[in-house]
Amino acid sequence: MESQQRFVELVGALPLVSVDLVLVRGGCEILLGLRTNRPAQGSWFVPGGRILKDEKRADALTRVARRELGIDDIHALAPSFLGPFEHFYPDCFAGDIGVTTHYVVLAHRIDVPADFDVQGIDEQHAALRWWPIAEATASADVHRYTRDYLPLLG
Repeated sequence: MESQQRFVELVGALPLVSVDLVLVRGGCEILLGLRTNRPAQGSWFVPGGRILKDEKRADALTRVARRELGIDDIHALAPSFLGPFEHFYPDCFAGDIGVTTHYVVLAHRIDVPADFDVQGIDEQHAALRWWPIAEATASADVHRYTRDYLPLLG
């Protein structure tokens, strides 16, 4: 419990650096997960996660892809860097306890064939779904930070 309290203090004081995986299937669909955890709980969001201390960005991509999607070698799919983004949330992983979350996100596009599918689902998602990009753009159920990526996919 002490380490969780320490992490809450760090989240309250510092931005977190994370990677997002923007999987685009057949050029027309994006993979989104229905988040079970805060922040962005209850929203459809691209898979992603924070970079750990002393972890290289490439290693973070590998870890997140394996843990959240069951993809063993994300680098074989040739991720391309979409750019840096900032995400600001009014809450944090520990709940709505007066601590906000600030992420500096390094987003990566991963193009996959039209018949590609992912292996499984992790505890952070109630569901995974391939969304037509136009539908995701128009849906209020898709988090606005994920919708920020969509114009870059054309």
